[in-house]
Amino acid sequence: MSSSVIARILTAAAMLALTVGDSVPTAAAQTSAPAAAPAPAAANDGRLSDAQAIRLYERTLQLMEAGGIFLPDLTRAAKPLIDNARQTLESLRFLGFRNPQLHYRWLANVRAYLLLSDTLPKPVPFPDESVRQFAELREAVTRTEVYFQSQLQQVQVDLRDPDRDNVRRYADDNLKLPAPQSGNPRVVFLGDSITDGWRLNEYFPNKDFLNRGISGQITGQMLGRFLNDVVSLRPSTVVILAGTNDIGRGVDIVTTESNLTAICDLADHYKIKVILSSVLPVHDYNMSINPAFEQSKKRSPQVIRALNDWLMAFTQKRGYVYLNYFQPLMDVRTMLTKEYSDDGLHPNPAGYRIMAPLALSAIDKTLGPVQAQPQKRRMRLF
Repeated sequence: MSSSVIARILTAAAMLALTVGDSVPTAAAQTSAPAAAPAPAAANDGRLSDAQAIRLYERTLQLMEAGGIFLPDLTRAAKPLIDNARQTLESLRFLGFRNPQLHYRWLANVRAYLLLSDTLPKPVPFPDESVRQFAELREAVTRTEVYFQSQLQQVQVDLRDPDRDNVRRYADDNLKLPAPQSGNPRVVFLGDSITDGWRLNEYFPNKDFLNRGISGQITGQMLGRFLNDVVSLRPSTVVILAGTNDIGRGVDIVTTESNLTAICDLADHYKIKVILSSVLPVHDYNMSINPAFEQSKKRSPQVIRALNDWLMAFTQKRGYVYLNYFQPLMDVRTMLTKEYSDDGLHPNPAGYRIMAPLALSAIDKTLGPVQAQPQKRRMRLF
């Protein structure tokens, strides 16, 4: 094959890679595809489960990496596509398989790989093993398309879900919860995944601190479940940590402020003391490990600071305690300190160890010194 043809193919592959998603290329190992494991059995309706899809994607990546054994030009031309596919699979493993955008990126990379392989001249005779592997790869694409369609259908179901705010998550726990005890004030931590992943009993032993965080939630959903997950539990105080997902999803900051104001209005009405937390900073320091760890792209530091400025002013106006996590967690670049988070968004144990005393100090400031109420003496009858 002439060098000019190879150059055109390389250029086409690069353009395809840019089209299907941004990524940081890593070295792709050229390996032969091992014998295929037994095909994962589909569900009763013919659709793949998430676990089956993972195995299918792993096998697909093996086939793509092995394609250059008998087509050396494909190894160079398809390298960006293989790198994108590998990194997309890593992102799916980390973020979870219920992510249609990543599945679309995966599917686009595999389709582009097959399209590229079709443009390359093949040796005659073409080895039977390569024919079999490319046929298996095309079948995998067909099965992936069915799985992707099921993901889109699930999104539609979720949008029509009558429990949009996921009130059912803590419904049973709320029913089983005993009444608050005097001398040990009940505090509810309301938030998203940052709260959801915080093991409060380990950081605040012997405290009646309840975790009511739900991963992925925005302020509108927290407002929708505030009566069930906060008011009904009869806490003395609620610690609210919210807003980062609003920013990540492009919710207008005015809407976020309105939702938080409504949450605080409810707390005031039910005489629950409010602690409003700052939104945490983010960092991109580990994006070379995984492109999904580039957090500032969706969560602009400027927007985070703007929301935190509003939160601080709002707490001063209402007389609430402002729980400032932002400054103690940030580094000299005003990003989240690398050692406090592995993915640049969620605190790791080192991050939570910074946050815990700050939260406890805010709670003590809000409630004041707590003293156990003495038990009433029984009157002697004789």
